[in-house]
Amino acid sequence: MKPQKILKDILISALLLGIATVLSAQFQKWNVSELITTIFVFAVFLISLFTDGFVYGVVSSVIGMFLINFVFTYPYFELNFIKPGNLISAVIMLAVAVITGVLVTKIKRHEAIKAENERERMRANLLRAVSHDLRTPLTTIYSASTMLKENKEALTGKQWDQMLGSIQEEAQWLVRMVENLLFVTRIDNSTIKINKTPIILDELIDSVVAKFSAQHPYQKIDLMLPDEIVIIPMDSILIEQVIRNLLENAVFHAKGMTSLSLKVYTEGDKAVFEVADNGIGIEEGKLKNIFEGTFGNKKDTGRREKRFAGIGLSVCATIIKAHGGTITAQNRETGGALFRFTLEKENNSDGE
Repeated sequence: MKPQKILKDILISALLLGIATVLSAQFQKWNVSELITTIFVFAVFLISLFTDGFVYGVVSSVIGMFLINFVFTYPYFELNFIKPGNLISAVIMLAVAVITGVLVTKIKRHEAIKAENERERMRANLLRAVSHDLRTPLTTIYSASTMLKENKEALTGKQWDQMLGSIQEEAQWLVRMVENLLFVTRIDNSTIKINKTPIILDELIDSVVAKFSAQHPYQKIDLMLPDEIVIIPMDSILIEQVIRNLLENAVFHAKGMTSLSLKVYTEGDKAVFEVADNGIGIEEGKLKNIFEGTFGNKKDTGRREKRFAGIGLSVCATIIKAHGGTITAQNRETGGALFRFTLEKENNSDGE
């Protein structure tokens, strides 16, 4: 167990026992000493609930038993375990500590199994999407390179350019897929912790727009950002990946799109990011599972623009979840799709 966790559990135990002692002293002044045992039993229950394992609850029950016997039972400041009431109190507190510890352990184990099942489901969805989507670009690259090698003298310059362009385009798509899979692997590995550092929003957006524009020089982005300085704790590389994936998702899928916007605003202690387009929107049947890696249309695997979303949106959901945020997708009333995700701001980032 990590030293920070051990220290935290010790502080929780000491704090709750201290509160129980103070309350018991007050109740004794009010001549309602019969409630003192109940107070310590409740304190032991809370300690067992909010700490790991059985140790803290059991130790706290023993300490509570001695406090009740030594401080709050006549004759005061003398240990007396002959009275049946003292023994009963000790047994009750030990039982509460053990039972609560068992229940909490079972609940945590159940949550861990549930989380692992969720990760396995995500892996399965990603694996299906990857195995399905890799065929077309690899086939294109293989066919074009074979044609160039075996029929190079029969091809015109234009045909050479077209085939080389296809190879380059599919290779770029494969690179993006590999990047996304690496990001998912990094997040999905439970031994890796998100490294959050305070990032100024404007600097993040400048970096995203510069990289996006290098890949899509003809696609304009309408930016709407807060006037004040907003600082957000994050892994900037991962959040850049999220925003770029959402922007590129619009480029690849929003048929008929004439405008693409990136809006960021603050709402309480949250920074809200919105990527919106005015394209054809998202089919209603796909909205529910759009972040599960199943967005691609299997009937259209030959078209590059139909293949990117499944992996990209799965990556977005995984990264935002790892940051403690939320991400949603919806169709706009005026037409097009709107993707929204939230991140917690740094405290006092707006100067308040």
